[in-house]
Amino acid sequence: MAEDRNQNQIIRKDARNCFVESLCDAFEIGRIHLAFATYDLSKPAGQRQTNNIHIYIAVDEFLELCRKITCGELRYMLQNKKKSGDKSPLYQCLGGTSAEKLAKQGRSRKDGKSLSRTAQLLCGSKSDFLFVADSGPGQTDAKGLIVPRFGNKPENHVAISMTFEVFSELMLLTKAHFEAWLSAWYMQKIHSGKQEQNQQQANFQYQESGYGVEYASDPIF
Repeated sequence: MAEDRNQNQIIRKDARNCFVESLCDAFEIGRIHLAFATYDLSKPAGQRQTNNIHIYIAVDEFLELCRKITCGELRYMLQNKKKSGDKSPLYQCLGGTSAEKLAKQGRSRKDGKSLSRTAQLLCGSKSDFLFVADSGPGQTDAKGLIVPRFGNKPENHVAISMTFEVFSELMLLTKAHFEAWLSAWYMQKIHSGKQEQNQQQANFQYQESGYGVEYASDPIF
């Protein structure tokens, strides 16, 4: 399992007794997978991990965050919030697993609630950012969103101090890997499509220009 996780790892950023890593194992479902963890080196090997939270960000949301990094908008937002003392998140992701889905998986919580997982990008006091992940009890609202119900006492909590540059490295290298994966996905689709056409002698004719191949719609996500 550890070997599989390392093979899926794109980049890892460490802080004091904690880290966040991005993984490539959720690209095909349209998600960016970030794993947050804390550890205690004084504990025996195999028992050192103290918190572990998995965050799945929708690709379109992730790419918009990357746009804000590259165009300077995020730095501008950061500076304004620090000047005004605004404590609200620069970015927030609400996710988790519903109580119904947990029950189907045989992983129901003792309180019967949904599992809420949140990620927030906050202004830091000693560095530019605090990248924070929390998990705990949640409730599914009318729109199907899982709303946190743990207040200021999450069951798992990871807060990673980051400079603007370190956060940019985490996001932009992950973006580069997603774009490479997406290009490979399209190439594989085109290649497999050509093979299928050759094998089945698909019923289409080339126009005089040499074009006219009909491609079936096959959504990626």
